[in-house]
Amino acid sequence: MLLTALEFVGLVAFAASGALAAVRARLDVFGVVVLGLTTALGGGVIRDVLLGIHPPTTLRNWPYLAVCAGTALVVFAFHPQVARLRRGVLLADALGLGVFATAGTTIALNAGATVYAACLIGMTTGIGGGAVRDLLLREIPLVLRKEIYAVAALAGSALVALGHAVRLPAGPVTVVAAAVVVSVRVVALWRHWNAPVARGPE
Repeated sequence: MLLTALEFVGLVAFAASGALAAVRARLDVFGVVVLGLTTALGGGVIRDVLLGIHPPTTLRNWPYLAVCAGTALVVFAFHPQVARLRRGVLLADALGLGVFATAGTTIALNAGATVYAACLIGMTTGIGGGAVRDLLLREIPLVLRKEIYAVAALAGSALVALGHAVRLPAGPVTVVAAAVVVSVRVVALWRHWNAPVARGPE
């Protein structure tokens, strides 16, 4: 129940970030809803496609679609107020990243994926929706150009895989790994950490 609740918090945060990006790009209400759905559900859809789960889980359970679409509509109607809650949205986004990355790794391991593949699939689950969002807006994905985001997701996925390898209880390991992802993400935002960039590419 706790993980399910956290998952929906992450869905709301991701849907809100996608909808806000759509509002800033001056998309209409349909575009705002589509971008909110894509950001929130894209990573899970990519995960299920890679694992051969058809149709994807989030497309078979209507509450996922309803929560994300409803969040996008709320952002469309009240975007000035939502934009002022930037810190809260970023914190919820970090929580969603941790939950999606670790849950995605667990699902991959349970589906028979190797540890290496499960780590990559878990990371993709966390960052996939945001990457698709940026591509739809004709931008270089944020995870490729700034902020400690994908690295945090990969660290959480690796912890889940390690716990699985040494046969630790899956529930506590997932919670601890998600907490690590959130902590790394929050500290990176607070300290303005970024991955190194090549100097003088010109």
